[in-house]
Amino acid sequence: MWKRKTMLLFCSLILVFMAACSGGSGDGKNPNESGNNAESTNAPSNSTENGKNESTGEEEISGTPEMDFDMGGRTIKWASWYDESIKEDNPDSIKMKENLDALMKKHNFKIEYVVVDYGEYQEKVTASLLAGAPIGDIIRVARPWMIPGLVKQGMFTPVDEYTKNEKVFIQQYTNEYSLFEGRGYGFRAGINGASQGVFYNRTLMNQLGLKPLQEYVDEENWNWDTFIQVAKEANKDTNNDGKLDSWGLATASILNQALVSNETNLVIDDKQNLEDPKTSEVFNFLSRLATEAVARPTEGGDWTEPGQFFRQGNTLMVASADYEMENFKKDMPDIDIGFLPFPKGPSSTQYHSFNSIPNYLTIPSAVENPEQLVYIYEKINDIESIYDYPKQSRFETLFSNEADLNNAKMAGESIRVVDGKDGYPNMPYYEFIGELLEGISVSTVVEKYKEPFQASIDEIWIK
Repeated sequence: MWKRKTMLLFCSLILVFMAACSGGSGDGKNPNESGNNAESTNAPSNSTENGKNESTGEEEISGTPEMDFDMGGRTIKWASWYDESIKEDNPDSIKMKENLDALMKKHNFKIEYVVVDYGEYQEKVTASLLAGAPIGDIIRVARPWMIPGLVKQGMFTPVDEYTKNEKVFIQQYTNEYSLFEGRGYGFRAGINGASQGVFYNRTLMNQLGLKPLQEYVDEENWNWDTFIQVAKEANKDTNNDGKLDSWGLATASILNQALVSNETNLVIDDKQNLEDPKTSEVFNFLSRLATEAVARPTEGGDWTEPGQFFRQGNTLMVASADYEMENFKKDMPDIDIGFLPFPKGPSSTQYHSFNSIPNYLTIPSAVENPEQLVYIYEKINDIESIYDYPKQSRFETLFSNEADLNNAKMAGESIRVVDGKDGYPNMPYYEFIGELLEGISVSTVVEKYKEPFQASIDEIWIK
């Protein structure tokens, strides 16, 4: 099956390439996971090239009806912290570039991509908006930078009435991630985000004689309890010197993954959520990892330490995102690496990934004709993808094992936002986690931090 799908894709690529050679130029995909990834547009719908529905034979209307307007040679500035120009790197992006070229000719505009270093980006965007001279007509913004502060000040135009085309626009970004007082201010096509999960060392798993971890997923038994069980089974003294030299889990500091895997959050609307029963289950899970010595102890390293442990080849599992597979394969060429979704919590019915700082495109309120800009973006991205599902090309490059690939697909089907330090700078987030992982009782930690958490939230929402 795997070879057959690959051969079909190869044949499709040849056909599209032959068509492209007869005319048109290309561009399209951004390597950054947060970008407008051309390869990750929605899979083809039930339509043929002539626009007829295969099942009904009726003409289909794709998204917003055609608009006729002249932008008078205007240059649209598109600002981001990376180059969002369309690259000529796959058949989908070639079509997107062709769409852009046709739109520029029809509506008489040019486009300029403005790139600002990420370290300076938020400050420059904010200053430009407050000065009434935004750095772009279309600006990529992260949610915590604009909501509630800049939106309350009227710096952005709501776009939800222009983003109804579900084939192009990821509705979650407009109707959830950028929602404020009933209006959506952001828009985005492509992918929802990275697939978060658990990388595991299949070579080490076999050496230790452990049950294949994929079987837990296949049996629908991959949950917090089996996760802890597996980690404990891999904690071994393999040379009988009285010290562990094989570990099951690279770190116990996995709060974000645990929160989304149990369908909860630290903040709900403008209130701390530490005492919610689902959140309490998360804290008790992390406490178990600490008090039962499940995870490998830290050696005083920074946030990269878990990945470093995993690269040593003596640690079975590490929680991370799909794009890390490329680095792991490069750094561990002789190790067979697998990928699983993060295990389900007791209050969850499906696997989830997380996004701690969602970002999307916005239109500043100082910019004229926002509906035209969103329309142009829609029509650029309104294509019939050659791929069967979002990120197919990328996943088939990262994962040579079909089960791993399917796990990555499954993990990315539901992405939930986690609120924390990114949105609330004065939240004592790390102090809170630290005390949980020291083994201090959950009730004690929650009682100590619930008021400081709420105070950090009030700083943002009550102004």
